[in-house]
Amino acid sequence: MRIPLDYYRILGLPLAASEEQLRQAYSDRIVQLPRREYSQAAISSRKQLIEEAYVVLSDPKERSSYDQLYLAHAYDPDGNASASVAVENRSGQTNGAIDNQSLSIEISQEELVGALLILQDLGEYEIVLKLGKPYLVHKNNGGEGKTGNNLADAEARESDRPDVVLTIALACLELGREQWQQGHYENAANSLETGLEVLSREELFPTVQAEIQADLYKLRPYRILELLALPETNVAERRQGLELLQNILDDRGGIDGNGNDESGLNIDDFLRFIQQLRNHLTVAEQHKLFEAESKRPSAVATYLAVYALIARGFVQRQPALIRQAKQMLMRLGKRQDVHLEQSLCALLLGQTEEATRVLELSQEYEALAFIREKSQDSPDLLPGLCLYGEQWLQHEVFPHFRDLNKQTASLKSYFAQPQVQAYLEVLPSDAETTDESAVINRQPLSPPPNNNTQNRNNVPGNSRQFRHSRPPDPDLPETSPKWRSSTPISGSYRTPDAPVTQFSSAERTAKEPQQNLNGAARVSPPEQTSGRRRRKPTQTTSRERPLDPRQRYPQRRRNFANSLEGKTRLVWTVLVSLIVIVVFWLIVSTTFGFVRSLFHPSPRLEGEQLSIEINQPIIQIPDPNSKPQSPDGPLTTTTAEEIIGSWLSTKAAALGPNHEVDNLQQILTGSSLLQWRSIALQDKSENRYRKYEHSHKVESVEKIDNDSDRTAVEATVKEITQFYQHGQLKKASDETLRVKYNLVRQEGIWRIQSMSVINKITMNF
Repeated sequence: MRIPLDYYRILGLPLAASEEQLRQAYSDRIVQLPRREYSQAAISSRKQLIEEAYVVLSDPKERSSYDQLYLAHAYDPDGNASASVAVENRSGQTNGAIDNQSLSIEISQEELVGALLILQDLGEYEIVLKLGKPYLVHKNNGGEGKTGNNLADAEARESDRPDVVLTIALACLELGREQWQQGHYENAANSLETGLEVLSREELFPTVQAEIQADLYKLRPYRILELLALPETNVAERRQGLELLQNILDDRGGIDGNGNDESGLNIDDFLRFIQQLRNHLTVAEQHKLFEAESKRPSAVATYLAVYALIARGFVQRQPALIRQAKQMLMRLGKRQDVHLEQSLCALLLGQTEEATRVLELSQEYEALAFIREKSQDSPDLLPGLCLYGEQWLQHEVFPHFRDLNKQTASLKSYFAQPQVQAYLEVLPSDAETTDESAVINRQPLSPPPNNNTQNRNNVPGNSRQFRHSRPPDPDLPETSPKWRSSTPISGSYRTPDAPVTQFSSAERTAKEPQQNLNGAARVSPPEQTSGRRRRKPTQTTSRERPLDPRQRYPQRRRNFANSLEGKTRLVWTVLVSLIVIVVFWLIVSTTFGFVRSLFHPSPRLEGEQLSIEINQPIIQIPDPNSKPQSPDGPLTTTTAEEIIGSWLSTKAAALGPNHEVDNLQQILTGSSLLQWRSIALQDKSENRYRKYEHSHKVESVEKIDNDSDRTAVEATVKEITQFYQHGQLKKASDETLRVKYNLVRQEGIWRIQSMSVINKITMNF
């Protein structure tokens, strides 16, 4: 067999190497051993070829002849050196020659494994595969029908088989790694899978199999990106990429799961990988993928599914998908601020009043500033919100979908579609969740409408607003809440059997999975027909109660306590005892007072005494129905302290167990009164209340526009809140707020017109 090797390459030397370099290279190559999985025969075969090359090059005469042949082949302009000069080995037989195409040497069958090892050391992985694969074809040809030299060759081939298999597998491994570094990820995977298949078929070298499998696992994210980046016409390849992605997600337990997919990516790296991957997926592919992943449950997948639903609903003119996204955002709202997205969904559903009301709760200051700026000449924020919605779709949503990156967002075109208008006309309103920690927001935008006021939509396609039930919350498993801030969720999910109850975001973080229909009468689960209701032990009927032997035999004497005479005597005994005790107490107290007056006489009043009558007050008492009057002039720090304290106590009473809602109008006015009255009434209707512990300190008092009847007060408020549902404590929080109150004096009384949170520190426990 002739293989493409020359003696200089075997030793790793240049043509002009000195004798000292030759000896050093030979020593190094002999000392270097292949992997420990190789047999002693393979190591000896490799060593034999190295020694053969050293013998030829160390002899000046043989080296001179070999150099002539080497140069003749290397510098032949046509590459057709016809001379074929034999090189004698140690036994004096012809062992190597230069063919007319490339430098090569002729080897025996026993030296094949050694030659393959040397080629692998030199990085000639393709040549190793080319020479080794045909060698494996003869696995079943064994010794059948062979005699003499053929039988000996077959036996030698079978004895060398494990070493050849190992060399081919390692060549596939190194070739795959080389292609990986070059960015040819699918080719690298094919090479690695070829090596793994060879080892698995031969059932050899499990440690090498594990090494190749580990590289395949690490290669999966790169393959997914390469396959999904292909044109959409490559259906089979892109489907394979999606299958690999699903395998990784299953191994990890979701996008933010804690499972080990052997890729080496931590949670943050994997989230960046998903973000990079989105640019290669269509909107339909993302919708299908992330909607399925959101049911694990996964907040990240839910948020990405929302974007896919909004984009697909807008482009395909399917408002039902946008409504589905809005419902998913309601579940996310209990752990993060998604009010801006909720407002945009409401806008796309034609629910303009709800859009502005939810926008009021958002903490996205830059977006709010842009919306306000574009709505300066309008009585509401709709012009700015519409403009922001178009830019949001154009620059933040569409670019993450490969089939929408050139799409143009136009609300006018969207609402002009007949199917959109038809859907919005019969659209039921989603039950709103109030994020109570954000009710005090930066600056009130517009007062919320009354519950009985029908929405008036300025966008084409008016929608009727009425209550409906929403599906169970997949983010709340039946056992216990899985989420703590941004901690990833892992584990299985089972939908609760009972309907869900609408809570505020602060309470729903810790609520248990007991659910009912939103805004409607509470629905109890159906009664079990197979079981019988158990009676209390003390409520047995006359038929079930065992007969009293005294009823069966009335001639027997009854118990004294149950007879009429015994009961009457007992009552008189208790009454006489009480009278005796009262008389004794009067005698003792009178005696004690008389003795005390003898030893400690009370002082006498000197001079003219005041004329005080019992039925006349000493000072003028104001009418209890009259309003307290504030002093004229600017508001002082002391008065501000009293007003803020009065507000906090009124808030505690309105949201407390007794729900004293009517007291809010004595301290609040304008939008603040409407907001807090709505919250208090909602808590009362849903059997919720809170207990507060407040402390506050006024930091500054400043007039607004030099108007003595309008003042801004900044105060630090520490608020400890305990949330109760149906009389049971659900959650407690400790917040330190820096709040700005805008006060206005109406009819001589200071009231709070609006309030906004400047800074907030929250601790939930």
